[in-house]
Amino acid sequence: MPVNLSAPQAADLHPVAGVRIGVAEAGVRKANRKDLTVFLLDEGTTVAGVFTQNRFCAAPVQVCREHLDGGQAIRAMVVNTGNANAGTGSDGLARARATCEALAGQLGLAASQVLPFSTGVIMEPLPVERITAALPAALADAQPAHWARAAEGIMTTDTVPKAFGTQVQIGGATVSVTGISKGAGMIRPNMATMLGFLATDACIAPDLVRDLVRDLAEQSFNRITIDGDTSTNDSFVLVATHKAAHAPITSLESSEGRALKAALLQVAQQLAQAIVRDGEGATKFITVRVEGGRTAGECRQVAYAIAHSPLVKTAFFASDPNLGRILAAVGYAGIADLDQTLIDLYLDDVHVAVQGGRNPQYREEDGQRVMKQQEITVRVVLGRGDAQDTVWTCDLSHDYVTINADYRS
Repeated sequence: MPVNLSAPQAADLHPVAGVRIGVAEAGVRKANRKDLTVFLLDEGTTVAGVFTQNRFCAAPVQVCREHLDGGQAIRAMVVNTGNANAGTGSDGLARARATCEALAGQLGLAASQVLPFSTGVIMEPLPVERITAALPAALADAQPAHWARAAEGIMTTDTVPKAFGTQVQIGGATVSVTGISKGAGMIRPNMATMLGFLATDACIAPDLVRDLVRDLAEQSFNRITIDGDTSTNDSFVLVATHKAAHAPITSLESSEGRALKAALLQVAQQLAQAIVRDGEGATKFITVRVEGGRTAGECRQVAYAIAHSPLVKTAFFASDPNLGRILAAVGYAGIADLDQTLIDLYLDDVHVAVQGGRNPQYREEDGQRVMKQQEITVRVVLGRGDAQDTVWTCDLSHDYVTINADYRS
């Protein structure tokens, strides 16, 4: 069961002017499940994305990069679940391009105006003929309010759909921000085995959108980890339709730019944290905050060492306050001149270690009390400076092994 995460309510997800979404059953891997989603974008929409840093990236990732770099306006996106179209060589590229051509043909667009996305099993041929056959049904289903259906349609091992929305006042106009994501395993910064789609009707200078999507990803999806694996298909896309009735935002440092970025970041972080809350086999949601570093980068380095550690994560699953494992992870994080005598460790409100050693006032029962909670904050103070950063992760349970052992069965 996900940790304090429930399925979204369609009424809470704001339609974004200029975006219509349709969902259909294509039978990509399993019958009788929503597994094909199309996004239709009005003319004038700006689209930007960031993708996996895995060098063995999937065919759709390669095609998305080509189409975004090609300079033509993106007018549609097509997403399938059940098959990643990764590890499929030149045939996979041909199938990803054929998917774009099929949707473009239905819409009277160039294939380069379509972005393809896939998620699911690796090294199996994409059944493009099933996708093509289901496209008319997906197009017929297209409605502005279908965000909740889309969140369901992109799931793989997720146990609940993930979608959030908000609205903000900018220049006297109501601006909508809505997004969906999927992911539950192979989660690691840079990015995760995840797909994320975030849209707004804000009017923003198109040349700002690319920088904005990178910054949003860096502060949300690149701050989560479940099992330390980096997927082949990770994709996060920002869509701006420019339909809201306010003056264009030309600087993210303006009051309007800051307001928009805050709204987008709120939803992006909710989507990213939802992936951790629904991590494969997860029973606990853990915030790892590292303070007192010389740079934010070294704070992240320490936070990731803690969040990736199987020993730390299994201790959290067992509610076992074997907290020396956290200090060990801090020590091997790779900061050569780290002074252990300056380090303090907190578990929520419990001061566990002071100046690198056990706090004389620390009691085992206090640590166990916190470890039994569903939501836990680990705070490490390095004593080296004023920088800080945060990573979100989960515990590692027996069910994680079962889910991944049986994934293809």
